[in-house]
Amino acid sequence: MQSFFVSLPQAAALWLLLLLAIAVAATVAAIPTRAPAPPLTGPQADALRFAGEVAVAAERAAATAARRRAEWATAQDRVDAAWLAFDDADRLAREGVRAAAYPLMSRRRKPGDNVDRQRYLHHAATAACRRREISIAQLNDVLAHRGWNPRLHPVVQEGHLRAAVRAHRLSQYEDAQKQEQAAWHESELAADALRSLRAEAAAALVRAGVAGRLVADDQWFADQWTTTEIPAMAKAVA
Repeated sequence: MQSFFVSLPQAAALWLLLLLAIAVAATVAAIPTRAPAPPLTGPQADALRFAGEVAVAAERAAATAARRRAEWATAQDRVDAAWLAFDDADRLAREGVRAAAYPLMSRRRKPGDNVDRQRYLHHAATAACRRREISIAQLNDVLAHRGWNPRLHPVVQEGHLRAAVRAHRLSQYEDAQKQEQAAWHESELAADALRSLRAEAAAALVRAGVAGRLVADDQWFADQWTTTEIPAMAKAVA
């Protein structure tokens, strides 16, 4: 009896080891084995090589599409900034029109008044041009007195200058709109090229008959049609 009880723990440990080995063997046997893929044929290898080349081109197109989309976003910011500048210039011009509604006191001019008024007009226009509130062409018109009367009162000249600033800001806003539209068009073209290349790469994999071997699930195909590079989709959502 003493010998039996002494050997009982060893027998139990042996049975546990046997049961563990049987469980591991059953688990390994339950794992499905995948049959080795058949070798690629010549046309399949060519199609797979072509799909790789198109995939590389698609990666470059994705970088181009992202850059074009960033340029479009920057152009949108310029449009917003140009509109704010025009709105501020329009407000100041309206204030100038309201101030000009009050008549000026007429008095006899001193001998040097016209020279002083001309000097004021030239100085004010040059300062506005340096602040980029009017264009060089507008400044040339002021200095050449084309459409500008240098003998007018400085208050009246200030109103005319504000109107010139408003016209310049409006021109800048219209130019920014044109640039934004051009950037959007370029971004659309880049997105179309990206979609076309990705579709061509996926079709090449299907023609090669190796898409199932190269792709474990559908996530790869979903990634190929992401809308992050498509500005039109982003614009519609915004």
